[in-house]
Amino acid sequence: MSRRLLTLAIVIVVSAAAAPCAAQSNSAKGFGPLDPSAPTGTTVEQIIQRMGEREAEFEQARNQYEFRQTVKIDTINDDTGRPDGEYEQVTDITFDPTGKRMEHVVFAPQNTIERVILTENDMNDVKERIPFILTTAQLPEYNLTYLGKERVDELNTYVFDCAPKVLVKGHRYFQGKVWVDQQDDEIVLVNGLNVPQDTRRGHEDLSPPFTTYYQQIDGNYWFPVYTKEEGILHFAAQNGAVSQDVHMLATVKFTNYKKFNFHSNIKITYGNDTIAPGAQQPSGSSEQQPDSQKPKP
Repeated sequence: MSRRLLTLAIVIVVSAAAAPCAAQSNSAKGFGPLDPSAPTGTTVEQIIQRMGEREAEFEQARNQYEFRQTVKIDTINDDTGRPDGEYEQVTDITFDPTGKRMEHVVFAPQNTIERVILTENDMNDVKERIPFILTTAQLPEYNLTYLGKERVDELNTYVFDCAPKVLVKGHRYFQGKVWVDQQDDEIVLVNGLNVPQDTRRGHEDLSPPFTTYYQQIDGNYWFPVYTKEEGILHFAAQNGAVSQDVHMLATVKFTNYKKFNFHSNIKITYGNDTIAPGAQQPSGSSEQQPDSQKPKP
């Protein structure tokens, strides 16, 4: 059964060092009251186990889909409320004829952002952590704390606080809240931060809190479709310059999901002739049928 996209309206404008889920409250549009009682007919451990298994299935499924990724990042002038710098890139995530994943940039105007520098972490977050997936293999890296049950839009969900157990150097993690659909055992909403955030003076590598929404595609798995990222990033004073607070606003859209047909690109060769799968073998082919496939008298 297919269910519609979550239609929550959540706006997050907080410091990157603040609690990432501060904007989530029972009064937020689309949220019912949080029920902290234990789950019925199952245990928290069983929910987490089923979620990890289902998310692992989804990860494999998403790797078979083509889609379009649209990234737009703005720095906002708070005096005018308008952007004073913008980065935008539209990329088609697809496959080459051999089935290897590839990226094709279809739109990339000049980057006009001047007050911050986009880092490799920013780009990797778009690919790997903003579309957050929490599989069985990744579960040992996180502490999951059950918070309760909550009605979100038209879905009944379990809510968990999610935090990395250990911050391993060179690795990035998600920290925040995840909402797991009670029916499909899949993540349908996340709100949090990518960590660690480098706050060292002169080496700041910061990113704002984000919320990612998911939609059921092909009546089966829940795919990330839209992310809103907004916050105030604080850069300390250095070399005589004053400290600076930069209001960042970013959106990431994942659209046009389409399952790639790997088999449609497989070609069969008979001698010097190449034919499509299912086509009849060319007449006069020198290829001999195996004995086991020869017609019996």
